[in-house]
Amino acid sequence: MPSNPLILSLFFSCIFFVSSSSATTTTDLSSFRLRRNGNRMIKDLNLHPSHGANIFKSNARSFDDELKVSELGLAEKQLSFPFKVLGDSGASVSDLAQHAGYYRIQHTIDARMFYFFFESRRAKADPVVIWLTGGPGCSSELALFYENGPFKLTSNLSLVWNDYGWDKVSNIIFVDQPTGTGFSYSSSDRDLRKDETGVSNDLYNFLQAFFKAHPEYVNNDFYITGESYAGHYIPAFASRVNQGNKNKEGIRINFKGFAIGNGLTHPEIQYQAYTDYALDNNIISKSDYNRINQKIPACQRAIKQCGTTGTSTCQSAYSVCQRIFEDILSVTDNINYYDIRKKCEGSLCYDFSGVESFLGKSSVKSALGVPSDIDFVSCSDTVYRSMLNDWMRDLAVGIPPLLDQGIELLVYAGEHDLICNWLGNSRWVHAMSWSRQKYFVEASNMSFLVDGKEAGVLKNHGPLTFLKVHDAGHMVPMDQPKASLKMLELWTTGRLTPAKQGAVAPL
Repeated sequence: MPSNPLILSLFFSCIFFVSSSSATTTTDLSSFRLRRNGNRMIKDLNLHPSHGANIFKSNARSFDDELKVSELGLAEKQLSFPFKVLGDSGASVSDLAQHAGYYRIQHTIDARMFYFFFESRRAKADPVVIWLTGGPGCSSELALFYENGPFKLTSNLSLVWNDYGWDKVSNIIFVDQPTGTGFSYSSSDRDLRKDETGVSNDLYNFLQAFFKAHPEYVNNDFYITGESYAGHYIPAFASRVNQGNKNKEGIRINFKGFAIGNGLTHPEIQYQAYTDYALDNNIISKSDYNRINQKIPACQRAIKQCGTTGTSTCQSAYSVCQRIFEDILSVTDNINYYDIRKKCEGSLCYDFSGVESFLGKSSVKSALGVPSDIDFVSCSDTVYRSMLNDWMRDLAVGIPPLLDQGIELLVYAGEHDLICNWLGNSRWVHAMSWSRQKYFVEASNMSFLVDGKEAGVLKNHGPLTFLKVHDAGHMVPMDQPKASLKMLELWTTGRLTPAKQGAVAPL
Protein backbone atom coordinates (compact mmCIF):
# COMPACT_ATOMS: atom_id res chain seq x y z
CA MET A 1 0.00 0.00 0.00
CA PRO A 2 1.44 3.38 -0.11
CA SER A 3 2.03 1.62 -3.07
CA ASN A 4 3.08 1.07 -4.19
CA PRO A 5 4.97 -0.96 -6.60
CA LEU A 6 4.72 -0.47 -5.47
CA ILE A 7 3.18 -0.63 -4.53
CA LEU A 8 5.37 0.81 -2.73
CA SER A 9 3.55 3.83 -2.90
CA LEU A 10 0.71 3.08 -0.76
CA PHE A 11 1.45 5.55 2.01
CA PHE A 12 -1.75 6.38 3.82
CA SER A 13 -2.43 10.09 4.06
CA CYS A 14 -3.77 11.60 7.23
CA ILE A 15 -6.78 13.89 6.86
CA PHE A 16 -8.53 15.40 9.81
CA PHE A 17 -12.14 16.45 9.31
CA VAL A 18 -13.74 18.78 11.78
CA SER A 19 -17.48 19.32 11.46
CA SER A 20 -20.03 19.71 8.72
CA SER A 21 -20.44 23.35 9.73
CA SER A 22 -16.91 24.11 8.57
CA ALA A 23 -17.02 22.24 5.27
CA THR A 24 -15.05 24.82 3.31
CA THR A 25 -12.23 24.92 5.85
CA THR A 26 -12.22 21.14 6.04
CA THR A 27 -11.99 20.79 2.28
CA ASP A 28 -9.08 23.22 2.07
CA LEU A 29 -7.28 21.52 4.96
CA SER A 30 -7.90 18.08 3.53
CA SER A 31 -6.62 19.10 0.11
CA PHE A 32 -3.46 20.53 1.67
CA ARG A 33 -2.77 17.44 3.73
CA LEU A 34 -3.49 15.11 0.84
CA ARG A 35 -0.99 16.94 -1.33
CA ARG A 36 1.55 17.02 1.50
CA ASN A 37 1.25 13.32 2.25
CA GLY A 38 1.04 12.32 -1.40
CA ASN A 39 4.35 14.13 -1.87
CA ARG A 40 5.75 12.44 1.25
CA MET A 41 4.72 9.04 -0.11
CA ILE A 42 6.64 9.71 -3.31
CA LYS A 43 9.65 11.11 -1.47
CA ASP A 44 9.90 7.97 0.65
CA LEU A 45 10.70 6.10 -2.56
CA ASN A 46 13.25 8.74 -3.58
CA LEU A 47 11.10 9.69 -6.56
CA HIS A 48 10.84 13.22 -7.87
CA PRO A 49 8.44 13.32 -10.84
CA SER A 50 8.43 16.62 -12.72
CA HIS A 51 4.62 16.62 -13.04
CA GLY A 52 1.74 15.66 -10.76
CA ALA A 53 0.22 13.80 -13.71
CA ASN A 54 0.52 13.82 -17.49
CA ILE A 55 -2.46 16.08 -18.20
CA PHE A 56 -1.92 18.37 -21.20
CA LYS A 57 -4.20 21.28 -21.98
CA SER A 58 -3.51 20.88 -25.69
CA ASN A 59 -5.40 18.13 -27.49
CA ALA A 60 -3.67 14.80 -26.93
CA ARG A 61 -4.82 13.71 -30.39
CA SER A 62 -2.00 15.84 -31.73
CA PHE A 63 0.27 12.94 -30.75
CA ASP A 64 -1.73 10.39 -32.75
CA ASP A 65 0.10 11.01 -36.04
CA GLU A 66 3.43 10.58 -34.25
CA LEU A 67 2.18 7.40 -32.57
CA LYS A 68 0.51 5.95 -35.69
CA VAL A 69 -2.60 4.79 -33.85
CA SER A 70 -4.34 1.80 -35.44
CA GLU A 71 -8.07 1.29 -35.92
CA LEU A 72 -8.04 -0.72 -32.70
CA GLY A 73 -6.78 2.30 -30.80
CA LEU A 74 -3.31 0.81 -30.32
CA ALA A 75 0.00 2.36 -31.21
CA GLU A 76 2.62 -0.31 -30.62
CA LYS A 77 6.34 -0.46 -31.24
CA GLN A 78 8.80 -3.35 -31.19
CA LEU A 79 11.44 -2.68 -28.54
CA SER A 80 14.87 -1.85 -29.88
CA PHE A 81 17.05 -0.28 -27.23
CA PRO A 82 20.01 1.89 -28.37
CA PHE A 83 22.29 -0.23 -26.16
CA LYS A 84 22.89 -3.87 -25.31
CA VAL A 85 21.04 -5.54 -22.46
CA LEU A 86 23.72 -7.13 -20.29
CA GLY A 87 23.80 -10.72 -19.10
CA ASP A 88 22.73 -13.95 -20.72
CA SER A 89 19.04 -14.81 -20.98
CA GLY A 90 19.30 -17.38 -23.74
CA ALA A 91 17.64 -14.86 -26.06
CA SER A 92 18.13 -11.29 -27.18
CA VAL A 93 15.55 -8.49 -27.16
CA SER A 94 15.26 -8.83 -30.94
CA ASP A 95 14.55 -12.57 -30.62
CA LEU A 96 11.43 -11.99 -28.54
CA ALA A 97 8.16 -10.18 -29.16
CA GLN A 98 8.74 -7.27 -26.81
CA HIS A 99 6.58 -4.21 -27.37
CA ALA A 100 5.75 -0.87 -25.84
CA GLY A 101 2.67 1.04 -26.84
CA TYR A 102 -0.33 3.22 -26.19
CA TYR A 103 -4.02 2.42 -26.10
CA ARG A 104 -6.54 5.15 -26.91
CA ILE A 105 -8.98 4.56 -24.04
CA GLN A 106 -12.62 4.26 -25.07
CA HIS A 107 -15.30 6.40 -23.45
CA THR A 108 -12.84 9.07 -22.34
CA ILE A 109 -12.30 12.59 -23.51
CA ASP A 110 -8.71 12.11 -24.62
CA ALA A 111 -6.90 9.46 -22.52
CA ARG A 112 -4.01 7.21 -23.60
CA MET A 113 -2.81 4.20 -21.59
CA PHE A 114 0.85 3.17 -21.86
CA TYR A 115 1.92 -0.48 -21.62
CA PHE A 116 4.77 -2.94 -22.10
CA PHE A 117 4.36 -6.47 -23.43
CA PHE A 118 7.05 -9.14 -23.10
CA GLU A 119 6.79 -12.51 -24.78
CA SER A 120 7.70 -15.47 -22.58
CA ARG A 121 11.33 -16.53 -22.77
CA ARG A 122 10.14 -20.13 -22.44
CA ALA A 123 7.14 -20.67 -24.73
CA LYS A 124 4.62 -18.51 -26.52
CA ALA A 125 1.89 -20.83 -25.21
CA ASP A 126 2.65 -19.79 -21.61
CA PRO A 127 -0.10 -17.88 -19.76
CA VAL A 128 -0.69 -14.19 -20.40
CA VAL A 129 -0.21 -12.29 -17.13
CA ILE A 130 -1.02 -8.62 -16.54
CA TRP A 131 0.70 -6.78 -13.68
CA LEU A 132 -0.81 -3.78 -11.90
CA THR A 133 1.22 -1.61 -9.54
CA GLY A 134 -0.59 0.16 -6.74
CA GLY A 135 -0.26 3.59 -5.23
CA PRO A 136 -2.83 4.55 -6.29
CA GLY A 137 -0.95 6.38 -9.01
CA CYS A 138 2.37 4.54 -9.27
CA SER A 139 3.77 3.29 -12.56
CA SER A 140 4.16 -0.42 -13.26
CA GLU A 141 7.65 0.38 -14.54
CA LEU A 142 8.69 0.40 -10.89
CA ALA A 143 7.89 -3.32 -10.75
CA LEU A 144 9.25 -3.91 -14.24
CA PHE A 145 12.74 -2.61 -13.43
CA TYR A 146 13.00 -3.41 -9.70
CA GLU A 147 10.87 -6.51 -9.17
CA ASN A 148 9.67 -9.00 -11.76
CA GLY A 149 10.26 -7.61 -15.25
CA PRO A 150 12.67 -9.11 -17.78
CA PHE A 151 15.31 -6.48 -16.98
CA LYS A 152 16.90 -5.05 -13.87
CA LEU A 153 18.08 -1.45 -13.80
CA THR A 154 21.63 -1.06 -12.49
CA SER A 155 23.08 1.88 -10.57
CA ASN A 156 24.74 3.21 -13.75
CA LEU A 157 21.40 3.02 -15.62
CA SER A 158 22.31 -0.05 -17.65
CA LEU A 159 19.87 -2.90 -18.18
CA VAL A 160 20.72 -6.47 -17.24
CA TRP A 161 18.56 -9.53 -17.83
CA ASN A 162 16.61 -10.54 -14.73
CA ASP A 163 17.21 -14.22 -14.01
CA TYR A 164 13.90 -14.33 -12.14
CA GLY A 165 11.73 -12.15 -14.36
CA TRP A 166 8.17 -13.39 -14.61
CA ASP A 167 8.54 -13.41 -18.39
CA LYS A 168 10.52 -16.64 -17.91
CA VAL A 169 7.21 -18.48 -17.40
CA SER A 170 4.58 -16.10 -18.80
CA ASN A 171 3.79 -13.55 -21.49
CA ILE A 172 3.56 -10.48 -19.29
CA ILE A 173 1.94 -7.06 -19.68
CA PHE A 174 2.82 -4.05 -17.49
CA VAL A 175 0.32 -1.19 -17.59
CA ASP A 176 0.55 2.46 -16.50
CA GLN A 177 -2.83 3.14 -14.96
CA PRO A 178 -5.00 4.95 -13.93
CA THR A 179 -4.72 7.78 -16.47
CA GLY A 180 -1.98 10.26 -15.55
CA THR A 181 0.36 7.56 -14.20
CA GLY A 182 3.76 6.77 -15.75
CA PHE A 183 3.70 7.56 -19.47
CA SER A 184 -0.12 7.49 -19.66
CA TYR A 185 -1.69 10.86 -20.39
CA SER A 186 -4.73 12.91 -21.40
CA SER A 187 -5.59 16.49 -22.31
CA SER A 188 -8.38 16.64 -19.71
CA ASP A 189 -8.34 16.12 -15.96
CA ARG A 190 -11.89 14.81 -16.34
CA ASP A 191 -10.23 11.58 -17.51
CA LEU A 192 -8.73 11.05 -14.04
CA ARG A 193 -10.39 8.03 -12.50
CA LYS A 194 -12.08 8.23 -9.12
CA ASP A 195 -13.28 4.66 -8.55
CA GLU A 196 -12.85 1.03 -9.52
CA THR A 197 -15.63 1.13 -12.11
CA GLY A 198 -13.64 3.53 -14.26
CA VAL A 199 -10.35 1.74 -13.63
CA SER A 200 -11.70 -1.73 -14.44
CA ASN A 201 -13.57 -0.59 -17.56
CA ASP A 202 -10.40 1.01 -18.93
CA LEU A 203 -8.40 -2.15 -18.31
CA TYR A 204 -11.06 -4.41 -19.81
CA ASN A 205 -11.30 -2.27 -22.95
CA PHE A 206 -7.52 -2.32 -23.23
CA LEU A 207 -7.50 -6.13 -23.06
CA GLN A 208 -10.09 -6.33 -25.82
CA ALA A 209 -7.92 -4.16 -28.08
CA PHE A 210 -4.76 -6.04 -27.12
CA PHE A 211 -6.17 -9.48 -27.94
CA LYS A 212 -7.64 -8.22 -31.21
CA ALA A 213 -4.18 -6.97 -32.15
CA HIS A 214 -2.54 -10.20 -30.92
CA PRO A 215 -5.00 -13.03 -31.66
CA GLU A 216 -2.21 -15.58 -31.23
CA TYR A 217 -2.57 -15.16 -27.44
CA VAL A 218 -6.38 -15.30 -27.20
CA ASN A 219 -6.50 -18.97 -26.23
CA ASN A 220 -3.72 -18.71 -23.63
CA ASP A 221 -4.68 -18.85 -19.98
CA PHE A 222 -5.02 -15.34 -18.57
CA TYR A 223 -4.14 -14.16 -15.04
CA ILE A 224 -4.35 -10.79 -13.27
CA THR A 225 -1.59 -9.95 -10.77
CA GLY A 226 -0.30 -6.98 -8.78
CA GLU A 227 0.41 -5.69 -5.31
CA SER A 228 -0.38 -3.06 -2.72
CA TYR A 229 -3.27 -0.79 -3.77
CA ALA A 230 -3.81 -3.23 -6.62
CA GLY A 231 -5.61 -5.15 -3.88
CA HIS A 232 -8.43 -2.79 -4.87
CA TYR A 233 -7.83 -2.83 -8.62
CA ILE A 234 -7.54 -6.58 -9.04
CA PRO A 235 -10.86 -7.85 -7.61
CA ALA A 236 -12.77 -5.16 -9.54
CA PHE A 237 -10.88 -5.93 -12.76
CA ALA A 238 -11.40 -9.67 -12.26
CA SER A 239 -15.14 -9.14 -11.88
CA ARG A 240 -15.18 -6.95 -14.98
CA VAL A 241 -13.45 -9.59 -17.10
CA ASN A 242 -15.83 -12.24 -15.81
CA GLN A 243 -18.82 -10.01 -16.57
CA GLY A 244 -17.56 -9.34 -20.08
CA ASN A 245 -17.19 -13.06 -20.72
CA LYS A 246 -20.68 -13.81 -19.38
CA ASN A 247 -22.28 -11.04 -21.42
CA LYS A 248 -20.32 -11.96 -24.56
CA GLU A 249 -19.21 -8.33 -24.88
CA GLY A 250 -16.27 -9.06 -27.15
CA ILE A 251 -13.41 -11.51 -27.34
CA ARG A 252 -13.79 -14.15 -24.66
CA ILE A 253 -10.79 -13.88 -22.34
CA ASN A 254 -9.54 -17.24 -21.08
CA PHE A 255 -9.58 -15.97 -17.49
CA LYS A 256 -8.18 -18.49 -15.00
CA GLY A 257 -7.19 -16.58 -11.89
CA PHE A 258 -5.98 -13.49 -10.05
CA ALA A 259 -3.24 -12.92 -7.48
CA ILE A 260 -2.91 -10.13 -4.91
CA GLY A 261 0.46 -9.47 -3.28
CA ASN A 262 0.58 -7.56 0.03
CA GLY A 263 -2.62 -5.81 -0.94
CA LEU A 264 -5.20 -3.50 0.58
CA THR A 265 -8.50 -5.28 -0.11
CA HIS A 266 -10.69 -5.27 3.01
CA PRO A 267 -9.80 -2.14 5.05
CA GLU A 268 -12.15 -2.84 7.96
CA ILE A 269 -10.38 -6.10 8.77
CA GLN A 270 -6.89 -5.01 7.77
CA TYR A 271 -6.83 -1.83 9.84
CA GLN A 272 -7.81 -3.83 12.93
CA ALA A 273 -4.79 -6.09 12.35
CA TYR A 274 -2.24 -3.27 12.55
CA THR A 275 -1.87 -3.27 16.33
CA ASP A 276 -1.84 -7.07 16.59
CA TYR A 277 0.90 -7.33 13.96
CA ALA A 278 2.88 -4.49 15.56
CA LEU A 279 2.68 -6.06 19.02
CA ASP A 280 3.54 -9.55 17.78
CA ASN A 281 6.66 -8.15 16.12
CA ASN A 282 7.72 -5.98 19.10
CA ILE A 283 7.15 -2.76 17.17
CA ILE A 284 4.95 -1.35 19.94
CA SER A 285 4.58 -2.04 23.66
CA LYS A 286 1.55 -3.54 25.36
CA SER A 287 0.58 -0.12 26.73
CA ASP A 288 0.86 1.39 23.22
CA TYR A 289 -1.27 -1.50 21.97
CA ASN A 290 -4.02 -0.86 24.52
CA ARG A 291 -4.01 2.88 23.85
CA ILE A 292 -4.09 2.67 20.05
CA ASN A 293 -6.74 -0.05 20.10
CA GLN A 294 -9.17 2.45 21.59
CA LYS A 295 -9.37 4.04 18.11
CA ILE A 296 -10.50 0.83 16.39
CA PRO A 297 -14.25 1.03 17.19
CA ALA A 298 -14.49 4.50 15.62
CA CYS A 299 -12.62 3.22 12.57
CA GLN A 300 -15.02 0.29 12.23
CA ARG A 301 -18.07 2.54 12.43
CA ALA A 302 -16.65 4.94 9.84
CA ILE A 303 -15.84 2.15 7.41
CA LYS A 304 -19.33 0.68 7.72
CA GLN A 305 -20.75 4.08 6.76
CA CYS A 306 -18.42 4.11 3.75
CA GLY A 307 -19.71 0.70 2.63
CA THR A 308 -18.82 -0.58 -0.82
CA THR A 309 -19.93 2.33 -2.99
CA GLY A 310 -17.23 4.92 -2.34
CA THR A 311 -19.21 7.99 -1.22
CA SER A 312 -17.91 11.12 0.50
CA THR A 313 -18.26 9.36 3.86
CA CYS A 314 -15.24 7.30 2.82
CA GLN A 315 -13.03 10.36 3.26
CA SER A 316 -14.07 10.56 6.89
CA ALA A 317 -13.34 6.85 7.32
CA TYR A 318 -9.94 7.36 5.76
CA SER A 319 -9.22 10.12 8.26
CA VAL A 320 -10.37 8.23 11.34
CA CYS A 321 -8.68 4.92 10.50
CA GLN A 322 -5.42 6.41 9.38
CA ARG A 323 -4.76 7.58 12.93
CA ILE A 324 -4.23 3.93 13.93
CA PHE A 325 -1.35 3.53 11.51
CA GLU A 326 0.08 6.98 12.26
CA ASP A 327 0.05 6.27 16.01
CA ILE A 328 2.03 3.08 15.47
CA LEU A 329 4.63 4.90 13.39
CA SER A 330 4.90 7.68 15.97
CA VAL A 331 6.33 5.32 18.61
CA THR A 332 8.79 3.54 16.30
CA ASP A 333 12.39 4.46 15.59
CA ASN A 334 12.04 5.45 11.93
CA ILE A 335 10.96 1.97 10.92
CA ASN A 336 10.61 1.03 7.26
CA TYR A 337 6.90 0.22 7.13
CA TYR A 338 7.43 -1.80 3.93
CA ASP A 339 9.99 -4.04 5.67
CA ILE A 340 10.21 -3.91 9.46
CA ARG A 341 13.69 -5.46 9.42
CA LYS A 342 14.98 -2.18 8.04
CA LYS A 343 14.97 1.51 8.86
CA CYS A 344 14.27 4.37 6.51
CA GLU A 345 17.62 6.01 5.94
CA GLY A 346 17.02 9.72 6.35
CA SER A 347 13.56 10.36 4.91
CA LEU A 348 13.88 7.63 2.30
CA CYS A 349 12.84 4.01 2.63
CA TYR A 350 14.04 2.97 -0.82
CA ASP A 351 15.86 4.51 -3.75
CA PHE A 352 14.02 4.02 -7.03
CA SER A 353 15.20 7.29 -8.54
CA GLY A 354 17.10 5.49 -11.29
CA VAL A 355 13.89 4.63 -13.13
CA GLU A 356 13.06 8.32 -13.56
CA SER A 357 16.52 9.08 -14.92
CA PHE A 358 16.46 6.08 -17.25
CA LEU A 359 12.98 6.67 -18.65
CA GLY A 360 13.67 10.38 -18.94
CA LYS A 361 16.36 9.79 -21.57
CA SER A 362 15.28 10.91 -25.03
CA SER A 363 16.89 7.81 -26.59
CA VAL A 364 14.88 5.53 -24.30
CA LYS A 365 11.61 7.36 -24.95
CA SER A 366 12.26 7.09 -28.67
CA ALA A 367 12.87 3.34 -28.32
CA LEU A 368 9.57 3.01 -26.48
CA GLY A 369 7.59 5.11 -28.91
CA VAL A 370 6.83 7.75 -26.28
CA PRO A 371 6.24 11.28 -27.65
CA SER A 372 9.10 13.59 -26.75
CA ASP A 373 6.80 15.97 -24.85
CA ILE A 374 5.62 13.24 -22.46
CA ASP A 375 7.49 13.01 -19.15
CA PHE A 376 7.58 9.91 -16.99
CA VAL A 377 5.48 10.30 -13.81
CA SER A 378 6.74 7.60 -11.46
CA CYS A 379 4.08 8.18 -8.80
CA SER A 380 1.32 10.74 -9.22
CA ASP A 381 -0.01 12.58 -6.20
CA THR A 382 -2.78 13.90 -8.49
CA VAL A 383 -4.00 10.38 -9.27
CA TYR A 384 -3.49 9.43 -5.62
CA ARG A 385 -5.82 12.21 -4.47
CA SER A 386 -8.43 11.58 -7.13
CA MET A 387 -8.93 8.02 -5.80
CA LEU A 388 -9.48 9.08 -2.18
CA ASN A 389 -13.15 8.06 -2.02
CA ASP A 390 -12.12 4.58 -3.16
CA TRP A 391 -9.62 3.87 -0.38
CA MET A 392 -11.80 2.50 2.40
CA ARG A 393 -14.10 0.42 0.22
CA ASP A 394 -14.33 -3.32 0.77
CA LEU A 395 -13.27 -4.96 -2.50
CA ALA A 396 -13.37 -8.49 -1.09
CA VAL A 397 -17.15 -8.45 -1.45
CA GLY A 398 -16.96 -9.20 -5.18
CA ILE A 399 -14.62 -12.17 -4.87
CA PRO A 400 -16.91 -15.04 -3.70
CA PRO A 401 -18.87 -15.31 -6.98
CA LEU A 402 -15.56 -15.71 -8.81
CA LEU A 403 -14.37 -18.45 -6.43
CA ASP A 404 -17.68 -20.24 -6.77
CA GLN A 405 -17.12 -20.35 -10.53
CA GLY A 406 -13.73 -22.00 -9.97
CA ILE A 407 -11.63 -18.92 -10.80
CA GLU A 408 -8.39 -19.17 -8.83
CA LEU A 409 -7.34 -16.60 -6.22
CA LEU A 410 -3.85 -16.46 -4.71
CA VAL A 411 -3.30 -13.98 -1.90
CA TYR A 412 0.38 -13.81 -0.93
CA ALA A 413 2.20 -11.56 1.52
CA GLY A 414 5.77 -11.03 2.65
CA GLU A 415 5.94 -11.60 6.39
CA HIS A 416 7.96 -8.45 7.21
CA ASP A 417 5.60 -5.87 5.66
CA LEU A 418 3.73 -3.66 8.13
CA ILE A 419 1.59 -1.49 5.87
CA CYS A 420 -0.19 -4.37 4.08
CA ASN A 421 0.81 -7.05 6.54
CA TRP A 422 0.26 -10.77 6.14
CA LEU A 423 -1.90 -10.97 9.27
CA GLY A 424 -4.55 -8.57 7.99
CA ASN A 425 -4.55 -10.26 4.61
CA SER A 426 -4.87 -13.69 6.18
CA ARG A 427 -7.78 -12.53 8.32
CA TRP A 428 -9.88 -11.15 5.46
CA VAL A 429 -9.20 -14.25 3.37
CA HIS A 430 -10.35 -16.49 6.22
CA ALA A 431 -13.38 -14.28 6.98
CA MET A 432 -14.59 -14.17 3.38
CA SER A 433 -17.95 -15.88 3.01
CA TRP A 434 -18.12 -18.25 0.04
CA SER A 435 -19.53 -21.70 -0.60
CA ARG A 436 -16.45 -23.56 0.65
CA GLN A 437 -15.28 -21.15 3.34
CA LYS A 438 -15.61 -23.80 6.07
CA TYR A 439 -13.29 -26.19 4.26
CA PHE A 440 -10.70 -23.51 3.59
CA VAL A 441 -10.63 -22.45 7.24
CA GLU A 442 -10.24 -26.07 8.36
CA ALA A 443 -7.50 -26.87 5.82
CA SER A 444 -4.00 -27.65 7.09
CA ASN A 445 -1.07 -25.35 6.51
CA MET A 446 1.63 -26.63 4.16
CA SER A 447 5.21 -25.70 3.44
CA PHE A 448 5.96 -23.81 0.25
CA LEU A 449 9.26 -25.30 -0.84
CA VAL A 450 11.88 -23.81 -3.14
CA ASP A 451 14.97 -25.94 -3.78
CA GLY A 452 13.92 -28.22 -0.94
CA LYS A 453 13.78 -25.39 1.63
CA GLU A 454 10.70 -23.80 3.15
CA ALA A 455 10.18 -20.40 1.51
CA GLY A 456 6.75 -19.85 3.00
CA VAL A 457 3.63 -21.34 4.51
CA LEU A 458 0.45 -21.80 2.53
CA LYS A 459 -3.14 -22.87 2.96
CA ASN A 460 -5.44 -24.01 0.16
CA HIS A 461 -8.87 -25.33 -0.55
CA GLY A 462 -10.29 -25.48 -4.06
CA PRO A 463 -9.58 -22.25 -5.96
CA LEU A 464 -8.44 -20.25 -2.89
CA THR A 465 -4.82 -20.13 -1.70
CA PHE A 466 -3.11 -17.97 0.91
CA LEU A 467 0.69 -17.85 1.10
CA LYS A 468 2.88 -16.16 3.71
CA VAL A 469 6.33 -15.66 2.17
CA HIS A 470 9.37 -15.89 4.43
CA ASP A 471 12.11 -13.25 4.49
CA ALA A 472 10.18 -10.76 2.37
CA GLY A 473 8.62 -7.36 2.91
CA HIS A 474 6.04 -5.46 0.86
CA MET A 475 7.66 -6.28 -2.48
CA VAL A 476 7.95 -10.06 -2.57
CA PRO A 477 9.38 -10.30 -6.14
CA MET A 478 12.16 -7.85 -5.14
CA ASP A 479 12.99 -9.47 -1.80
CA GLN A 480 12.53 -13.11 -2.83
CA PRO A 481 12.81 -13.17 -6.63
CA LYS A 482 13.43 -16.90 -6.99
CA ALA A 483 10.58 -17.83 -4.67
CA SER A 484 8.17 -15.42 -6.38
CA LEU A 485 8.96 -16.83 -9.82
CA LYS A 486 8.48 -20.37 -8.56
CA MET A 487 5.22 -19.30 -6.93
CA LEU A 488 3.90 -17.92 -10.23
CA GLU A 489 5.02 -20.92 -12.23
CA LEU A 490 3.48 -23.46 -9.86
CA TRP A 491 0.27 -21.50 -9.33
CA THR A 492 -0.46 -20.95 -13.03
CA THR A 493 0.15 -24.64 -13.75
CA GLY A 494 -1.95 -25.96 -10.85
CA ARG A 495 1.03 -27.32 -8.91
CA LEU A 496 1.38 -24.83 -6.04
CA THR A 497 -0.55 -27.03 -3.63
CA PRO A 498 0.37 -30.73 -3.87
CA ALA A 499 -2.48 -33.07 -2.98
CA LYS A 500 -0.44 -34.72 -0.25
CA GLN A 501 1.95 -32.72 1.86
CA GLY A 502 2.69 -32.70 5.55
CA ALA A 503 1.03 -30.10 7.73
CA VAL A 504 3.20 -27.47 9.38
CA ALA A 505 2.81 -25.02 12.24
CA PRO A 506 -0.07 -22.53 12.14
CA LEU A 507 0.37 -19.31 10.16
